[in-house]
Amino acid sequence: MASPDGNPESAPKLEEKPKIEPLRLPSVEEIRGQDMWNNCAVRSVVSGILGGGLGLFMGLFIGSLDNPEMPEEMTSRQRFMYTAKQMGRRSVSSAKTFAVMGLIFSAAECVVEKARAKHDTTNTVVAGCATGGAISARGGPKAACAGCAGFAVFSVLIEKFFDLHE
Repeated sequence: MASPDGNPESAPKLEEKPKIEPLRLPSVEEIRGQDMWNNCAVRSVVSGILGGGLGLFMGLFIGSLDNPEMPEEMTSRQRFMYTAKQMGRRSVSSAKTFAVMGLIFSAAECVVEKARAKHDTTNTVVAGCATGGAISARGGPKAACAGCAGFAVFSVLIEKFFDLHE
């Protein structure tokens, strides 16, 4: 089709309408999977397991960097075994800490979110406070308050960094 001036390139272009696709309803398996994942206990256990795995790898990495003074008379095999044991201890310790952090944070955030029926930064603040307070509670009330405040701020900073709510 040509334009009134006879130039086919300046002809008005017909806009293509977007294709309308039919609405796809979720399958029974998808609904069951969503229901299972919305369970706070399931979400918390999965977060604890993933946190433990992360802590295990971080402990291995940090344990390999931590090289205390070893006696000169140790053979290379003894040095290797000593370093491997240090890495193992550090890994187990980090795995436990990260597993507890993941479990507490996820459980607290899920329960607060369900109670408030909202998904916002307040849930993150409360979950961070609960996690920091619980982890540092052995140090007494001052340590628990400092842990609460510190972990709450850290949680909000991470939340803002990943920008999950926009």
